[in-house]
Amino acid sequence: MTVADVTRLDDTIDAAFDPLRGRPQVDRAAALVSNLADYGLVWVALAAVKGRRRGAGRRRAVVSLATAGFSSLAVVRATKSVVERPRPEDQLDVRVRTPTSNSFPSGHTLAAFTTAFVLADSPAETAAYVGFAAAVATSRVHLRAHHPSDVLGGAAIGSALGLTLRPVVNRVTPRRRRPTWRTAKGMGPEGYVLKRL
Repeated sequence: MTVADVTRLDDTIDAAFDPLRGRPQVDRAAALVSNLADYGLVWVALAAVKGRRRGAGRRRAVVSLATAGFSSLAVVRATKSVVERPRPEDQLDVRVRTPTSNSFPSGHTLAAFTTAFVLADSPAETAAYVGFAAAVATSRVHLRAHHPSDVLGGAAIGSALGLTLRPVVNRVTPRRRRPTWRTAKGMGPEGYVLKRL
């Protein structure tokens, strides 16, 4: 894909958002989602809920959050230092932190997708978290904080990073096993008992 192809893609997607920009409710919703993802706020809150009780769940939540956070930050900084792309002009005037770093990739998006895959404990959680990550990506385009290709790149890199880190976190912090049961030896079919292993 050439630079011209990327520019055309950005212009096409950006134009699709134009009819929604300037609508107060839509702009406020985009700002809210973007702010929830700022500095990983929503992910810290989710990890805190998951780790509210001592044990394997807390350890897994802490390791997942730390792994996703530090890894995504390192990848974002390294990539931005190589791809020195300027931010879009005419960003929406809403209450969000003004970005100062280079544009590619979207750090909010990359971190969101990475954490969504690493922090989730089940397919249902993964679907919900990835859905929120997609909302973060959409909000960054709507607010013109990023070019659409910045967000697509962030989603792709973040997903790959998260899917790579997830088995590592699973290995380091295995889920608590459910108890298994078997019949005690020496008991007849009428008088068996369940014995916890």
